[in-house]
Amino acid sequence: MPELPEVEGYLEGLRSHVVGQRLEAVRLASPFLLRSVEPPLDAAVGDVLIGARRIGKRIVFAWSGGTFWVLHPMIAGRLRWKGKEAKLGGKAALAAFDMEGGSLVLTEQGSKRRASLFVVGDEAGLAGHDPGGVEPLEVDAATLAAALADPPRTLKRALCDPHQVSGIGNGWSDEILFTARLSPFLRTAELGADRAEVLWRATQDVLTAARDRHVAAARLAFPDRVTAFQPEMHVHGRFREPCHVCEAPIQRIVRSSSEFHYCPGCQTGGKLLADRALSRLLKDDWPRTLADLE
Repeated sequence: MPELPEVEGYLEGLRSHVVGQRLEAVRLASPFLLRSVEPPLDAAVGDVLIGARRIGKRIVFAWSGGTFWVLHPMIAGRLRWKGKEAKLGGKAALAAFDMEGGSLVLTEQGSKRRASLFVVGDEAGLAGHDPGGVEPLEVDAATLAAALADPPRTLKRALCDPHQVSGIGNGWSDEILFTARLSPFLRTAELGADRAEVLWRATQDVLTAARDRHVAAARLAFPDRVTAFQPEMHVHGRFREPCHVCEAPIQRIVRSSSEFHYCPGCQTGGKLLADRALSRLLKDDWPRTLADLE
């Protein structure tokens, strides 16, 4: 799922390559994409795209006629800037928005259609699309710690909850916790002032560096290969690969349709965290430390 750094890349791509152009036509390939009725989607046809901004992981398109589009890509939704009136072929195609200089094409891989698009009539209507989490790059350490503590849960879960923290998901929370050298299972109530400061600094450093990379690239070309697994990442998507710091094999936890990653050497003192499904299946055979893996 595109998170804060990737969404900021999309915003820069829109500002650099699309903002200022007039919308000429809207083509919907999937009826499941549009989740609102009024105002109609084609109300923006003939309007100029005057701005783009972010609400959490959502992309907001601002039109000169006063309406807004709120796009939530979810896990597999992706935007691409293509030639004028690009074809909408293949199962992945959801919609095309034809502008004066090209077509903004929305795709979604997989059989499930989770991406959503809402049309909003005014600024007040945008508030209903904000889950309310704090912006992680706009708060101090104490404010971030307070947001994570309510309600009390694990750090991993709190960082990924948009009602607590805005724009962070599975991938970058893995990287933040690795950089902070904190266990994803540490309870927020046990964080303390010192570790809260370390977590805040890691959040600032990781998200700022990733955002700046995506923004710089988007100025040159519209983002067309946004992925959850990036070469700069230390743990996310690197299961069983050696840690860049301590060389311990990166481990993962699988939960329903997602998985997250951590380094047992850097984050948990050599302890392997229990995977609910697999650890229950293996019982006494489940390895509990790095030594058990050898």
